[in-house]
Amino acid sequence: MGLGPEATVLDLGAGTGKLTRALVPRFARVIAVEPDDAMRTVLEEVVPGAESLAGSAEAIPLEDGAVDAIFSGEAFHWFATSSALDEIARVLRPRGCFAFLWNIFQGEEPPLSAEANALLDDAFERGGVPGLQRVLSGRWRDAFEGSRFEELHEGTYEHELDVDRETFVARMLSISSIAVQPEEDRAEFEARLRELMPAEGTRQRFRVDAYWTRLV
Repeated sequence: MGLGPEATVLDLGAGTGKLTRALVPRFARVIAVEPDDAMRTVLEEVVPGAESLAGSAEAIPLEDGAVDAIFSGEAFHWFATSSALDEIARVLRPRGCFAFLWNIFQGEEPPLSAEANALLDDAFERGGVPGLQRVLSGRWRDAFEGSRFEELHEGTYEHELDVDRETFVARMLSISSIAVQPEEDRAEFEARLRELMPAEGTRQRFRVDAYWTRLV
């Protein structure tokens, strides 16, 4: 995308800051916009180097042409509309870039126990199952029809992670549908998940689907 370290970038729908923390060491100024107060509180704790703002994709609290690029990790399927893309285009500088990506879980070794999977399923049911089907359907592409953006570039990357018990638990707590739940429920979930996870953790496989485009 041709972005140098002097760039100003925005993480849109930043959630608890999982992508934000990767942007902060790379760019001079990183702004994170997230509508949910609970997730934004976590973001501010774990990524103090970013400027955190309340806002949404349809109402980004920045002036016209404020940023060189906008990133969105694991979020674009929730606001893939023509109105959101118009707002994204407004905030970008001329020829600015919009990049978004999803991590698609492919499996793990050793697999989680039936009890651990049941615990996760119950937590997602209470907080809202992540929108994987919205991603895989490809319907988000419709928003780009007639937009101010060039044709999408696409890339797919495979990677594996060795995840120990504490890292796995922390990652589950940062998922939006769990992070927004009441503190008491999250504490109970955390304690039970830690009991069910083997100390050595697991090796997880992911496919990253990444897309990027530029203002016409």
